[in-house]
Amino acid sequence: MKQRLVVIGAGMASGRVLEHLTDAAPDAFDITLFNAEPRGNYNRIMLSPVLSGEKTYEEIVTHDDAWYAERGIACRFGEKVAKIDCEMKVVEGEHGHRPYDKLVIATGSNPFIIPLPGHDLDGVIAYRDLEDTQQMMDMGPDNKVVVIGGGLLGLEAAAGMAAHGVDVTVVHIMGHLMERQLDEAAGYLLKKSLEDKGINICLQANSKEILGQDGKVRALLLDDGTELPCDLLVMAVGIRPNTALAQEAGLATGRGIHVDDQMLTSDPDIYAVGECVEHNGEVFGLVAPLYDQAKVAAHALLDKEAAFEQKTLSTKLKVTGCDLFSAGDFADGPGREDIVFRDPSRGVYKRLVIEQDRLIGAVMYGDTADSGWFFGLIKDGTSIEDMRETLIFGPAYQGGDTADPLSAVAALPPEAEICGCNGICKGDIVEAIHSGAGDLGAVRASTKASASCGTCSGLVEQVLQVTLGDAFQMPAAQPICGCTDLTHEDVRRLIKGQELKSQAAVWQELGWNTPNGCHVCRPAINYYLLADWPLDYQDDPQSRFVNERKHANIQKDGTFSVVPRMWGGITTPEELRAIADAADKYDVPTVKVTGGQRIDLLGVKGEDLPAIWSDLNRAGLVSGHAYSKGLRTVKTCVGTDHCRFGTQDSTGLGIKLEKILWGSWTPHKLKLAVSGCPRNCAEATCKDIGVVCVDSGYQISIGGAAGMDVKETELLCQVQTEGEAIEVVMAVTQAYREGGKYLDRLYKWLGKVGMDWVKAQVVDDLENRTALVARFELSQSIYRKDPWAEHVKEKAQTYAPIADFTLEAAE
Repeated sequence: MKQRLVVIGAGMASGRVLEHLTDAAPDAFDITLFNAEPRGNYNRIMLSPVLSGEKTYEEIVTHDDAWYAERGIACRFGEKVAKIDCEMKVVEGEHGHRPYDKLVIATGSNPFIIPLPGHDLDGVIAYRDLEDTQQMMDMGPDNKVVVIGGGLLGLEAAAGMAAHGVDVTVVHIMGHLMERQLDEAAGYLLKKSLEDKGINICLQANSKEILGQDGKVRALLLDDGTELPCDLLVMAVGIRPNTALAQEAGLATGRGIHVDDQMLTSDPDIYAVGECVEHNGEVFGLVAPLYDQAKVAAHALLDKEAAFEQKTLSTKLKVTGCDLFSAGDFADGPGREDIVFRDPSRGVYKRLVIEQDRLIGAVMYGDTADSGWFFGLIKDGTSIEDMRETLIFGPAYQGGDTADPLSAVAALPPEAEICGCNGICKGDIVEAIHSGAGDLGAVRASTKASASCGTCSGLVEQVLQVTLGDAFQMPAAQPICGCTDLTHEDVRRLIKGQELKSQAAVWQELGWNTPNGCHVCRPAINYYLLADWPLDYQDDPQSRFVNERKHANIQKDGTFSVVPRMWGGITTPEELRAIADAADKYDVPTVKVTGGQRIDLLGVKGEDLPAIWSDLNRAGLVSGHAYSKGLRTVKTCVGTDHCRFGTQDSTGLGIKLEKILWGSWTPHKLKLAVSGCPRNCAEATCKDIGVVCVDSGYQISIGGAAGMDVKETELLCQVQTEGEAIEVVMAVTQAYREGGKYLDRLYKWLGKVGMDWVKAQVVDDLENRTALVARFELSQSIYRKDPWAEHVKEKAQTYAPIADFTLEAAE
């Protein structure tokens, strides 16, 4: 004997249930189908093509009268179900009841109507069924329509009506369209494309009231007072699962009708499928999971094993003619990285979101040909480690062992953007190369490509190699050490980009292959963290070299040198007496005047360091940081105070600079000098930063060296006032701190970024200069202090020698 099956709702999910059931077991059930609409199953997601005129209603019908008749399904179309009696196992329709053995609820969802004043006026509709679609199709070119909602449904409605020449305005409360499916960049491109099709887009627009006349809609009033006239107003702001019948029947409901993995409700004889259900806290609006649910429900009705699993979904926008795709999770988050490709001339934007060597999200606009392949990577959780460099170019460039990133670069059109910061395209770079730029520095100097954040440097070098062939030698990227494959530049970028604020975070998130780094990488990571996060990161003394841990330079005999600071090379008789007294008291064998205009006490025993520091502190002397990767000295000449050639107060400026920069940590040691005139007695033109005073102001030059390499500084700028000179020096120092590779002197950093870039950051962009100064001051609020006084007060015991128990042990 056949079981009696009643199905409520003739949507896409229930239609698929009926297909599976009648195909697998045509004689298993005596089926009755209720539907409030006066028709059977049709493809609801094809309403948009019907609206735009691409299809007719007849073309989207999935089950016609003959289909139902052939399978013996009793159809009660146009009849609403009033009640479900679970105890009696009866469905009560408007025209009579129907007993059941099994029941499938597929009541779908209801469109959400914003309860604005005037929402019940004639001409205010949702976009849900064929009747709504017909009303929109009745609009002609002389009509105005407002669509509230910039989501998928609202845009499909707008595009469909615009195709008929209707004047359509989309009102969206968010900052960009389809914010749930697209990021801001893709949302921008979509808006631009829709506007090109004649659709008006109002973003960040909040609806206040629907205005009417004679009971019919007349306009939409926004809360900023804007009035948008309309003959029809379409609300496409979301749907809500239709749970009314289930709730009245006493079934468990939440956001939707609760179902288990077999689509069974809280009643053992009632199943539910489609947009009306809630499974593991989720509700559903796309067709793919609905079809999965239908298959599971059909199997369950036939006592076959099956279980519904939620899957990653993708979205493709229809009707509008925009090639657009999104899938997975593309929100920003810790541990995630982006690969972005832009081709402005073709309106192409691609963004891939990677987490732990897996593609977890993708957004594409303008070129979605490879969307299926990317969606497969997301669904399967495929490791992209071996194809990371060419991933963005799609499957055509993944050739197993022969994958060649250069072929992808060679295939880029001239309009393809290489340097996003400066808007430099491949064609610009190729032109520069043909004009003689033969390496990264030359390309950077002539085009500014890679001169900002520098993340495109590798891509620029690939363009060089593709263009020059064997004439270009690709520089090999050197990792920091054996603990990682990442370069210093990679690590700096990732620490900032991923907001890594501890060494543990760096090791874990960047995949270090040692537990805690090594003696090579730890000092570098320690510096990068304290330079980028001065308020969040605590300096780690164990990640410093011995000189920095001891705050004194260790000598070849194990003793230390002590160099007190002399601001700008100026001292006093009292300070000199204190130094002399300290030399006598602690038997300092050598007292030496240094090239940096201060006095070095050489041969101090380690255990005497806190005491000698304490004595010097009492005389007002502080650490000279002669051991640090930071500011060493600011050398000065006597300037206008005593020299007849002096043009400015060079000594005063040197002291001010030293007191401002004192204590700052930099990638390597930093030496400054201020000369009072072009005769340059302070040798400012071979320092990291040199200031030469002239009658009309201050010439600031950078990038000098007088050690293993000897280099003359390059002129950065000339400013008129002492205040400007101080600002420029602070800004240059901060730029070096933020971008320099650990143990690169300033001249090496300058060689990488280029003088043009430094001028752009520090001289030309005054707002950026101010920001650099502010960040430097923020860091100095932590580090402008005397480590000697701190160690005398808190860590003196750590300098005491380890007790020698040799004699006691022998006895």
